[in-house]
Amino acid sequence: MTVNTVMVSIRFFAGAAEAAGTESLNLETTTVGALRHDLVERFGPDFARILGLCALLVNGTRAADDATPLPEAATVDVLPPFAGG
Repeated sequence: MTVNTVMVSIRFFAGAAEAAGTESLNLETTTVGALRHDLVERFGPDFARILGLCALLVNGTRAADDATPLPEAATVDVLPPFAGG
């Protein structure tokens, strides 16, 4: 199965935005796992630590499987765990 490269918009929240040094980014990638890899390559090991704690939402739905292909023009939210009550 061939997975196509697509352009996605990434939004970083809270500690993820702080670690990335930005609140948003557009990136060409293929799958959820490739996106994780691309973000770690771009932002380094401190970001990788935060990313490991984060949920990724693709167009509002949690992305649980790294093999999932990303749809063209998807919005990916990188959400660290939130404390709440």
